[in-house]
Amino acid sequence: MASFFDGLPARDPSDLNGFSGNRIDRRSEKRDDDAVPTALADPAARLYVFAGDRAVLREGEAPDPTFSLAEAEALGAARAAMILLGWTAAGPRLAVTLPETSPVDETAFRLVDLRTLAVEAWLDPADLGALAQARSLCHWHLKHGFCSVCGAPSAMRIGGYRRDCPSCGAQHFPRTDPVVIMLAIDVAGDRALLGRQARFAPGMYSCLAGFVEPGETIEDAVRRETQEEADIRVGRVRYYASQPWPFPSSLMIGCHAEALSTAVRPDEVELEDCRWFGRGEVRAMIAGTHPDGLRCPPAIAIASHIIRAWAEPDGE
Repeated sequence: MASFFDGLPARDPSDLNGFSGNRIDRRSEKRDDDAVPTALADPAARLYVFAGDRAVLREGEAPDPTFSLAEAEALGAARAAMILLGWTAAGPRLAVTLPETSPVDETAFRLVDLRTLAVEAWLDPADLGALAQARSLCHWHLKHGFCSVCGAPSAMRIGGYRRDCPSCGAQHFPRTDPVVIMLAIDVAGDRALLGRQARFAPGMYSCLAGFVEPGETIEDAVRRETQEEADIRVGRVRYYASQPWPFPSSLMIGCHAEALSTAVRPDEVELEDCRWFGRGEVRAMIAGTHPDGLRCPPAIAIASHIIRAWAEPDGE
């Protein structure tokens, strides 16, 4: 008997994206107010340490992003700021941001932003994915130390996945912001719509993207954003893959979209340029052989894989 899931790829397309290799067992049902001290009591516990928005790495042939409790405290980490990410086969994994009053000796340690780590591929994908989880949570705690209801200082609870207000009793939870990122394809299937923002690297074109608004489906967000940014009407929408994007805490939801119109009128505030590209031209951009030096985003970005899935459907 045929399965409802026949035809799906053996591997999730999302696994190809940067920051998607996290293999931590979160055990969310086990989180309580003793979760952090219990995890820290395990000699195998290791921490991901941040100085501001940059990860702290030990120097060596292969940069190491994890620290023992004693090593993290020697850097100035406070136990009260430590967050439990979960467990791996090698032991508990936690995260912490160092106080601004504890500068890191950059002759002994390397401070690297997560984009650079992803592009340079210095770390195992599991560590890179764990750092994405860690950075999102650490950033949330740094920015949400006070209750949004009454303004009183709030306190970390259940391993770092909630903040409670002792004044009014409000509870606050980390949030993830959904972003649609889509490749509009003409009805014939021969051309795709790519745009570029002024902040992009020279020659780079990518998918259009935008935040999902309250009360909006993913499909409607794809249609609205494509209309707003390029004045292209969209019909059918197909989900492709997703990507954690820890800048500071988004989930990129990748889609392919059927374009019902072709006249492009770019939003000049959002886009420096936006136009249709044929499949052959996009393949040249992917290969780095475009005669005008145009190119697509790097492989860490979900946009790269959304584009490749259309331009090279058979992995050519």
